[in-house]
Amino acid sequence: MNSITEAIKRTKVYFCLDCGKCTSICPIALHNPEYSPRSMINKAIHSSHEDFLKNKLLWECLTCRMCKERCPSDVYYSEFIRDVRIEASKIGLEGECSHSGALQSLMRIMTKPNLKQNRLDWITRNLKVSKKSEYLYFVGCLPYFNVFFTDLDLNAINIAKSTLKILNCLGIEPVIMENERCCGHDLLWTGDVENFKRLAEHNMREIKKTNCKKIIVSCPECYTTLKVDYPKYVGDLGMEVIHISELLAENLSDNKLKFKKFRKQLKITYQDPCRLGRYSGIYEQPREIMKAIGGVQLIEMQRSRQSAICCGTSAWTNCNSVSKQIQIDRLKEAKSTGADFLITACPKCQIHFECAMHDENTSADAKIKITDLTTLVANRLK
Repeated sequence: MNSITEAIKRTKVYFCLDCGKCTSICPIALHNPEYSPRSMINKAIHSSHEDFLKNKLLWECLTCRMCKERCPSDVYYSEFIRDVRIEASKIGLEGECSHSGALQSLMRIMTKPNLKQNRLDWITRNLKVSKKSEYLYFVGCLPYFNVFFTDLDLNAINIAKSTLKILNCLGIEPVIMENERCCGHDLLWTGDVENFKRLAEHNMREIKKTNCKKIIVSCPECYTTLKVDYPKYVGDLGMEVIHISELLAENLSDNKLKFKKFRKQLKITYQDPCRLGRYSGIYEQPREIMKAIGGVQLIEMQRSRQSAICCGTSAWTNCNSVSKQIQIDRLKEAKSTGADFLITACPKCQIHFECAMHDENTSADAKIKITDLTTLVANRLK
């Protein structure tokens, strides 16, 4: 069990001052009195490693990095949880999978080398792609989300279509890989590093075949996985990874994007995704884009940017009553701004919030229209 001791050292968990600042801000701790990052650290250090790995609370953490914002000791708690989950996975332990584990099963199916997929049938004639380009668009699991969440009246593939429309508007006809697989984010953060590496190695081979120079992503989890985790676990891709909001903000300054103005003012509020915000520091670019659209008023929620609350579920694991309460609280906060729409920049944020609103017990003050940032932009392009 030396690997747990190494994880404790690597993530600076030994430096915990037991001050409780992490507990006061942790979304899970606010709704579950049995949980706190501080107590989990104490258990990891002072109890047997075997007992700690069997602790079901290990799977409660959202890995949202909210605790990192308040920690005076620079403890990387989310990364500590990830590394300990890897050890738990080695002995056959895992969290309670949502959706009966179907999404985890799909990810593992995608590790099969001879898998045949139909990933490109969403590309309509008006959308232009190329077999040779400077840019690669990494689509992620959007085509699969479209199938899994039809009951939510959610057309997740619109995010991919909108991204491609935006790229075309900028004169970019990207490569899209027909043999792309899931980036592996969820497997890594639930401890299945072996299958994560299989997905990463497969994607790396396919990506390098394209000879592109830049990878565009519209999913924050794909962004951090390709940009940060692939180099650590399987090697450098040799390409720049760019979130679509970064590309859009860059082209705003060059006046390459022109928007149709809303005749009637549209009030919107924005959900900062954990992987785009606290993990990647991308806060202003999405806001610059929204503010550039005429007739749009951006109203910030009380908790935004570094203080933004997670959408309540991570890696399709432990979606329970606590998750739902976090989602309902956040939706009420969005609704209370008086906004007409909640704008998301992560497909999973949209899915989780839509799921919460489809609950028959959800009150009207927690219901608001939701659309993705790319969809908002694509619909207003001249």
